[in-house]
Amino acid sequence: MASLGLPGPSSYHDLCCYGAGIAGNIFAFVLFISPLPTFRRIVRNGSTEQFSATPYIYSLLNCLVCMWYALPFVSYGVVLVATVNTIGAAFQLAYTAVFIAYADAKKRLKVSVLLAGVFCVFGLIVYVSMALFDHKPRRTFVGYLSVASLIFMFASPLSIINLVIRTKSVEYMPFYLSLSMSLMSMSFFAYGALLDDFFIYVPNGIGTVLGVMQLLLYAYYSRKGSRDEARRPLLVTHT
Repeated sequence: MASLGLPGPSSYHDLCCYGAGIAGNIFAFVLFISPLPTFRRIVRNGSTEQFSATPYIYSLLNCLVCMWYALPFVSYGVVLVATVNTIGAAFQLAYTAVFIAYADAKKRLKVSVLLAGVFCVFGLIVYVSMALFDHKPRRTFVGYLSVASLIFMFASPLSIINLVIRTKSVEYMPFYLSLSMSLMSMSFFAYGALLDDFFIYVPNGIGTVLGVMQLLLYAYYSRKGSRDEARRPLLVTHT
């Protein structure tokens, strides 16, 4: 094939690998911009109201740990994991900064302390991994931290799944957000599998399963809701 000017097996493998990684970056970007309406509301109203900064603080730590794993200090050849998590960290930091700017004094102090804690934890991870480990064990150490962080992040929608089952309503499960998370997980699962990187494909495989569960629940309960709606009489008269 190569003599005919066609790409060989390794070229197809690289093409599929980069395709999966780029797709994962695109779907992740959709997730990163999804809170924008919330923060437009915060800026417009000049208040954080009842919103919480905790998800953005945790997402920042998750992005920083995964970004560190993907950098050449720890791993080689996973640049698309580095790009997505660098962009993600920038978004989460920006959201947290806006929250601090518009929060009341009590919330501002709490979020500032949490933010400082995130950077202290990340700094400690970087220091320990560089000072105590050579390259191969460093990759294992940081890899397991990133797996734990990602699994915790992917498991967070379980409360939403429980709410949907309990209420038999998909009102609190945004479809496009669930779809984007599922597609992102699938893409990075494929990326990790093609690279044979356990620390990428395992957590994203779990994320894929949870994402598909959300979509199946959405399809089931939205269809059930439509059937229930269709059974209601169009006009009710009282005599």
